[in-house]
Amino acid sequence: MASNNDRVKLPFTYSAEKVLTDISALSLNPFEYYDVIPLRAPAHLIDNSIPFPPPATNYANGSWTEWLDSDFLKKSSYLKSIVHEFSQHTKVTLVRLLRLAPHSEVKEHTDPTLGLHIPESVIRLTIPITYSDQVTFYLSGTPVNMLPGECWYLNLTQPHRITNTGDTERINLTIDMIPNDWVKKQILG
Repeated sequence: MASNNDRVKLPFTYSAEKVLTDISALSLNPFEYYDVIPLRAPAHLIDNSIPFPPPATNYANGSWTEWLDSDFLKKSSYLKSIVHEFSQHTKVTLVRLLRLAPHSEVKEHTDPTLGLHIPESVIRLTIPITYSDQVTFYLSGTPVNMLPGECWYLNLTQPHRITNTGDTERINLTIDMIPNDWVKKQILG
């Protein structure tokens, strides 16, 4: 398990090829710059017959709404098995495929509630699906060398950015979850 305070490679690996097979079956639309495919999202966004939840005092911990699998996830057996694996141990909230177009970048930013040290919040795990040495994810100013199928915890409260100077899109799977004792043990050892 690789660790550098703000980044931890977890002891889970997944088949990027199987994820790409699931993705190709979804017949996703072409896109420019950045594309987000919701796999699990707030219930009212998945099923518009469900009313918008009332205002909450804490949106960071995921308890403000119920979460449902999207049709994209329901059609994706391997992706569904990955999400199911984590949901056996903790509550999984937001799950997405994130696509970054060739010759694009995500500017440096922070996600103030996506850190293990933030009370009553969720954390995000990242599983790279595609790889190119021309794609770099920077966290706290230094690259995080993530390979397809690896599973990483990244402290996203720290500044981070992504550059894709290559000719192929970059795809990551992100899974947000409640950091219970099981999750903390995977990250902290």
